Amino acid sequence: MSTKILPESDTRPDLSHGDGGHERFAHYVQKDKIMESAVSGTPVIALCGKVWVPNRDPKKYPVCPECKEIYESMSGGDDGE
Repeated sequence: MSTKILPESDTRPDLSHGDGGHERFAHYVQKDKIMESAVSGTPVIALCGKVWVPNRDPKKYPVCPECKEIYESMSGGDDGE
């Protein structure tokens, strides 16, 4: 009987929503959670439910419509625009 060594595989969970649509937007997340993620590398959860580790400039993307709708309903509709 012999033992085979299997190649190393990536066992990290898929933290994105399957359709990739969330990747095209900037999402709303609590500021303290973004800072924590920047330091520790832990994933954050956006208002819309997207889970990811922020690593890009959100100013280069349009705001997620779902996050914006949720935020506006929480803040009474005044988002400063």
